Parts: sequence; C-alpha cells; structure tokens
Amino acid sequence: MKFEILYRDSDLVAVNKPENIAAVPERANDPECLSALVSQSLGTKAWPVHRLDKEVSGVILFALHADAHRFLNTAFENRHVQKTYLAVVHGVPIENEGLIDRPIREFGSGRMGVDPRGKPSVTAFRVLKRGADFSLLEVSPRTGRRHQIRVHLYSLGHPIVGDLRYGDPAKQKSFPRLMLHASTITLTLPSGKPLSLHDVPSATFAGALSALQLAL
Repeated sequence: MKFEILYRDSDLVAVNKPENIAAVPERANDPECLSALVSQSLGTKAWPVHRLDKEVSGVILFALHADAHRFLNTAFENRHVQKTYLAVVHGVPIENEGLIDRPIREFGSGRMGVDPRGKPSVTAFRVLKRGADFSLLEVSPRTGRRHQIRVHLYSLGHPIVGDLRYGDPAKQKSFPRLMLHASTITLTLPSGKPLSLHDVPSATFAGALSALQLAL
C-alpha cells in the first residue's frame, strides 16, 4: 500500500492516509495497518496519536518518539489541534452552515448513535456546494467521538455517500468509497513552531466528486 508523506521532522510525521487501510492494528502484530507501514518505511517506530476510520482518507499524524507522543496526545486531549474534513452527503441541507450538538454513545458491535445517555458531541458544518441529489460539506469536529461526523450527519438525515454503516446499504454500496476525507490539520509542533497542512488531496475523492458533479 502506497502512501504520501506530507511533512516530517525529528518529532513527528504527517501522512496522507489512503482509504480502506486501518490506521492502527486491527489485530496483534498487524503488518498491514498504516502505523506498521509507516514504521517500516521510516525505519523507526511510528506512534499513533489520533485515528481516522478505516474507510476515511486524509492527513494523519504519527509521533516518532515517546516525548512527542505525550505532547501530541495532550494537544489532542486539550483540543489544541484543529481538523477539517470534506464530506459528500445525500440530499441538500437547507442551512448554509450549522452546529450539530447531539450526544453520541455506542450501541454495540461498534455502531455509534445519537442518544441522550451519550457523551457530549459537537460538529460544525458548512455547505460548499449543492447538487441535485448530493452536497459537499466542510466539516469540523469540536469533540472526538468514534464515527462522530458520520453519526451526526446521518442524524440530520444526510448520511455520507458510500457509508455502509450509517445509511441504506442497498443504496450506499453503489458508490466506490466512503466520501469523507480529512483535508486540513493545524497545530503547534513540539518544537513550538506552527504546522498547517491545507487541502490535502485525494485522487479517489476528487474523482468521485467529479462523477457526482460536485468538483470545486
């Protein structure tokens, strides 16, 4: 599996994750997950500090030593890292932008859902382009729940295109991939310098956008 290195210093590496590859091991000694492949490519251990769902593409960070791992974990926990995603959804939202503030909890078998007993979860969205049947959104999670963006958009009645877990499988399986891509990340590095990676491209995501007549 090929991947693109977007940035590297002595503390961390930023990688453009392809879709349909697990970011972290799915089983013991998993040689096919991205963290293992990055470690092998760099010749040093790549420590995961956040995750992207297996079906999601885009920018992801790995620490290169224990101190950087602690620093980045703290940055994510304190919400000092800003992430932006592109998502193609079914339907056309009425609002140009909005804030989804709905608690999320796990229901079993890894499926998450909106529920009053769940953990506080907040996602901001902005409509970038509307089509006849689909819309392109810019989405920014304010919290870090599992499947948060997917669950929140599904709860609005606008499931992400190609999402077999949160949407009608009969309809979703006709699309080549889950149309969610992590396109931007901004943070302060352990060195104190700022890092901002903007508009990280994905050929498969861009190709699907064109096919759905939503290309920017």
